[in-house]
Amino acid sequence: MTANPAPAPSIILSSPQLAENIGSVARVMANFGLADLRLSNPRDGWPQDRAWASASGANWPLDEAKVFPDVAQAIGDLQLVLATTARPRELQLPVITPREAAARLAQAAAEGMKVGLLFGGERAGLETADVALCQAVVTVPVDPRFHSLNLAQAVAITAYEWRLTQAAGPPPRFREGPPPADQAAMMGLYGHLESELEAAGFFHPPEKKPSMIQNLRSALGRAQFSDQEVRTFRGVVTALSRGRGRVLEKLARQKAEREDVAPPTET
Repeated sequence: MTANPAPAPSIILSSPQLAENIGSVARVMANFGLADLRLSNPRDGWPQDRAWASASGANWPLDEAKVFPDVAQAIGDLQLVLATTARPRELQLPVITPREAAARLAQAAAEGMKVGLLFGGERAGLETADVALCQAVVTVPVDPRFHSLNLAQAVAITAYEWRLTQAAGPPPRFREGPPPADQAAMMGLYGHLESELEAAGFFHPPEKKPSMIQNLRSALGRAQFSDQEVRTFRGVVTALSRGRGRVLEKLARQKAEREDVAPPTET
């Protein structure tokens, strides 16, 4: 993550219809570090309890959501607004992908501008008059056979691309695991495994043994076992070798039993 991340974009929903969709948008916003939710002329008014239920605990965008009578007022304090729509328009605006939009928003925000993403209602999307208030159109490159995205999906795609401009790496909880075992530990594993394979007759024909050992060591080395994994693997080898010993003992007992019950030889 960058040392000084740019201020996150506002998310503006124009005429949203279902409270559940608004709640799902809030959940996505929280996933990707967005908090400023603006509602323009929500169909059923605001607040709506069902939105909080759909947010699954991502309450802060809903708690601070601002309501406006129209899009013009909802974006009044923003200096760069991008409209998201899959419908072709007659307006002469640049058409960009979510990734391009994220880069443009990040640059503008880093320069101190207030930025936002505008989304249309579930039924008909954005009105042309509202798109005309924006500086570019964002279109997701979906399959033309079915280009309909629900509201939360559209927000998720654009919010994810924004997040990548601010935090390109995995989150801290996915930290690196333990370091690889040293070569002494690996040599001990190689020797243990190879000795048991030798006892089991694995290296056949004998002249191919060197190349077989080389292949085994190469494969195991690529795995970069930790010390614990080396110990576990050696435990597996030990268990298998002991199992082989029990099988041999069982075969010996069965052979002895057969010899004990064999009928006497006639003279």
